[in-house]
Amino acid sequence: MTAFCQGNIAHYKIPRYIRFVEEFPMTVTGKIQKFVMRQTMIEELNLSQDRTA
Repeated sequence: MTAFCQGNIAHYKIPRYIRFVEEFPMTVTGKIQKFVMRQTMIEELNLSQDRTA
């Protein structure tokens, strides 16, 4: 997957981690809850979250 990205997008946009899931966490209106996905991956990979301004 990352090999495909290397020739098609900028190097800083290539994802470090890729995980395939059956379904995404959704709201009642059908939008994907990105903050839930982000928090789940931080916990699973034991990552530290950088603070921004």
